[in-house]
Amino acid sequence: MAEKIITTNEKTVAEKLLQARAVRLSVKEPFTWSSGWKSPIYCDNRKVLGFPYIRDFIKSEMCNVIFAQFPAAGMLAGVATAGIPWGAMAADQLKLPYIYVRSKPKDHGLGQQIEGHYEKGQPVVVIEDLLSTGNSSLQVVDVLRQAELEVIGVVSIFNYGFPTVETAFGQAGVPYVSLSDYPTLISLALEKKMVTAEEETVLLEWSKDPANWKGV
Repeated sequence: MAEKIITTNEKTVAEKLLQARAVRLSVKEPFTWSSGWKSPIYCDNRKVLGFPYIRDFIKSEMCNVIFAQFPAAGMLAGVATAGIPWGAMAADQLKLPYIYVRSKPKDHGLGQQIEGHYEKGQPVVVIEDLLSTGNSSLQVVDVLRQAELEVIGVVSIFNYGFPTVETAFGQAGVPYVSLSDYPTLISLALEKKMVTAEEETVLLEWSKDPANWKGV
């Protein structure tokens, strides 16, 4: 049975994401995701890449988690596209081999979906920037398993904390760790008076059933 692993610096990571404006909150004018869902939050961790000191902090936290929670890791695998830079930076710091996985095989050349050199049986940690439904990460897990690699865990920067994620990862038998998550960030936003108590209630309600949330 897979489990969600709790880290100790979730609040600090959430604060860094807010500083880089990687996370935006808007209860009254919600965002529309590519899925069509209405959401009072939008997370774009690519923004962090433009802030060298925050980027270095996030990279170091990711490496600490990989080292502590997945000491058997023999390789990192980035999820295209947003997980690619984080995986590459972490692999460089940890001095581990690195590959990345496309959402689908190339339609030219060798038609590869996994880019980079690997050996069958290597223990791999998947690197993702964000967990929402978890589908894209678990698709990568399937691709790696089909290539006879041993996936020992998934590490992401942020996790929306949807109940379906824990179920999906549990069914797949993959432990996962996020450097920070939605409840932590909303609590911090309230503490910093970025949202009101009433808005906090709405934000937390949204996460329980995001597919059917219609706004306020």
